[in-house]
Amino acid sequence: MPKEFEIAREFEVDATPEQVWEAITTGTGGYLWPMEPPEPRVGGKGPFGSEVVAWDPPHRYTNRVEDVEGISEQSLNQLDYTVEPRDEGRRAWVRYVHSGIFVDDWDNQYDGAARHTDFYLHTLREYLVHFAPRPVAFATFDGPDASKAPDALEAVARALGLGDDVAAGARVTVRGPDVFEAVLDFRNPYFIGLRTDRALTRIFGRNHWGYPVGVSLHDFAPGAGGGEIKECEAEWQAWLNGVFSQT
Repeated sequence: MPKEFEIAREFEVDATPEQVWEAITTGTGGYLWPMEPPEPRVGGKGPFGSEVVAWDPPHRYTNRVEDVEGISEQSLNQLDYTVEPRDEGRRAWVRYVHSGIFVDDWDNQYDGAARHTDFYLHTLREYLVHFAPRPVAFATFDGPDASKAPDALEAVARALGLGDDVAAGARVTVRGPDVFEAVLDFRNPYFIGLRTDRALTRIFGRNHWGYPVGVSLHDFAPGAGGGEIKECEAEWQAWLNGVFSQT
């Protein structure tokens, strides 16, 4: 049965309100995925067929859509951002509210959306503090069907060389497609976040909700472009397939 939901989060970040505003409107590739910027007015066109219903830069932005493109489980979606200055504008306080209607599998959909929200907002803060406003090259892909297994994310963590005792904040040697040093900036049973001086690697344990493990790459290196990120994507895809003995 259709049922309304609301996911609300608040946080402070070492970035100005203007930097937050730029990230949530034009810099989404730095922490989510690249999207067309909203038309800068109430009534303008927003992402995924939405309409801008609040526009007050850099303090309030809301978009709303009643027929969500490509998501059969949802009939209404609204994203609302409120941004206020802190410390005379040197920092920002952000309130994010995601609301709408799930039409099926409510508990599973809500759990997945709420946990993804925490990871995406953490990644937003990582982007703002360490990389904004650098341009980004972005890629995202899924693992094979075998990565839907209940222990799939644990298998990825082991393959990366991340033992069970390695917690967020640790510096780690990552054994992915190549070996590199990184900060494990996020880790819980559902997600893994890795940060280097040039990139954010996000690993999504969507196996918990019946989907394959996913990976997103955000490369902020000067001059990084489509060809380089596609090569990196192919290397990570082959590595991820190999974790689950796929060819």
